[in-house]
Amino acid sequence: MGLAEDVAAGLSSEVKYLLSKYFYDAEGDRLFQEIMKMPEYYLTDCEYEIFSTRGADILKAFSKESKPFDLLEFGSGDGTKTRILLRRLLENGADFRYVPIDISGDVLDNLKGDLAKEFPGLVVRPENADYFSALDNLQVESDRPKLVLFIGSSIGNFREAVIHRFMEELFNKLNSGDEVLLGYDLMKNPHTILDAYNDRTGITKAFNLNILRRINRELKADFNIEAFEHYPHYDPETGLAKSYLVSLKQQTVKIDALEQHFKFEVGEVIHTEISRKFRVENIEKYFQGVGFEVVEHFYDCKHYFVDTLVKKP
Repeated sequence: MGLAEDVAAGLSSEVKYLLSKYFYDAEGDRLFQEIMKMPEYYLTDCEYEIFSTRGADILKAFSKESKPFDLLEFGSGDGTKTRILLRRLLENGADFRYVPIDISGDVLDNLKGDLAKEFPGLVVRPENADYFSALDNLQVESDRPKLVLFIGSSIGNFREAVIHRFMEELFNKLNSGDEVLLGYDLMKNPHTILDAYNDRTGITKAFNLNILRRINRELKADFNIEAFEHYPHYDPETGLAKSYLVSLKQQTVKIDALEQHFKFEVGEVIHTEISRKFRVENIEKYFQGVGFEVVEHFYDCKHYFVDTLVKKP
């Protein structure tokens, strides 16, 4: 479904919701780049540290340092952190082709241009597609071993049932010997986690509210942005960080493209995002449940974050 259908379904639900994938228009992309630079948003620094200090160890654990391989990245974005890993792999003599996969063609074009300047000898083969379509294309094109990156704790945006389906489909798409490096955020002090989704400068607030601006623009809606408030919540028992938009008054929103009106009560919420935090043993169960073997865990110095390397036997 597209934006219109998803918005209609979400706002017609008993508990209203909007899908987080619609955060990422041009302004959403810009705001998320700002979020990653925030001091409160520890996730970026943690994974940056892992790639900076453990790049050679990751290559060694991957055990393909002397063989050509394809390095695929799901949801590459602008490749900020990945460039650190690319540099470490190249410095250690790895022979690989980098395949960034993203649904944004503009992002991929910019990334390819930037990488051509930064790493002139690196072969970059962008795939403007969804994750598994891109994998299918590459399996036909190349039988080289593959290392798939799914970093930044993007897995935390999935609901539990979706995580299992994702792992299962990934396992089925890969060949024996292929590996996956999955980055995910760990449970920790609840204040540290909540601060990352509710910074003092209001960048995360602007990011959350931007989805309403997008609906206004693309679906000709009349959301009053000032009549909604950003509200993050973290449950330390379940590890679920959720973001909501809260209606500050009783109001009705018209969406011309849908030819529908949606009523909001005072205090009614729109659920916009889930950012799950994990324990290592939970992730291991997901992997092992579909057949992957855990090779090694790579932690930052605070053990806030981990990148786990797994292999299809």
